[in-house]
Amino acid sequence: MEIVAGVHCATGESPMWHAGEQAWYWVDIPARRIWRRDHASGELRRWLAPEMVACIAGSSDGGLVAGMESGIFHLDLNDDGSVGASRLAVPPAAELGEGMRFNDGRCDRQGRFWSGTMFMDMGAARAVGGLYRYSGRDGLHGPVVSNMLTQNGLAWSPDGKTMYLSDSHPQRRMVWAFDYDVDAGLPHDQRVFLDLNGQKGRPDGAAVDADGCYWTCANDGGVVQRYTPAGKLDREIELPMAKPSMCAFGGPDLDLLLVTSIDPGTGGDAGAVVLLRPGVKGVAETLFLRD
Repeated sequence: MEIVAGVHCATGESPMWHAGEQAWYWVDIPARRIWRRDHASGELRRWLAPEMVACIAGSSDGGLVAGMESGIFHLDLNDDGSVGASRLAVPPAAELGEGMRFNDGRCDRQGRFWSGTMFMDMGAARAVGGLYRYSGRDGLHGPVVSNMLTQNGLAWSPDGKTMYLSDSHPQRRMVWAFDYDVDAGLPHDQRVFLDLNGQKGRPDGAAVDADGCYWTCANDGGVVQRYTPAGKLDREIELPMAKPSMCAFGGPDLDLLLVTSIDPGTGGDAGAVVLLRPGVKGVAETLFLRD
């Protein structure tokens, strides 16, 4: 396990392996930062966005697609460290009102971008978040899933036919599985995959490996956990930070796992980003298709 030197995040999130660039990306939400680490050289770069960036995915026409405070955007990362942001879509004001933002998100296997909204003051426990789908062809659709407190854990099985979604709020601690219509881009038959109430941590960001197992970051639990498609805990890896936030597979052979974390002000390795070899390979992420 390697702690990535030179990085500290208040709320590190949305790690992503960009195969075309052979580089890692992730964000620091409250700092409005987008980070990049070149895999071969280890070179770090960062950009300052005009508003908080919660989740990102690579775009087929270059740049990134992102879920932010005021909608879904296409982002261009400029040489001077600035970010060019073009809004693609925004839910109605009643669904993305004051105090809300997008949270966890990524593309499905067909290149549609998915992200959910949340009320930022988690102490208020307002179940007003929803899960949305955006595609260049069909625009914004949703909310597909409603009544979310803190939407997280979005991932798809290797064949794309199962969608996973979690609510990491302390009052929920649930992961659901859905059958996923790959042609229509719609989940259905929602069912409980993991009920982690009373267990270690809360199910934050996640990834799926090549065996179809679901890896979830146990926020407040200090571990990343692997669950089989049947929902059985198969593996648990201890981390140097208590609040891991999301993980992603990558590297040239997809055999590395990058894990971001949150710093609640405790010091130490809180807010660190780590790279580890979990012993299995991941599945390549699909770029967002603009048309």
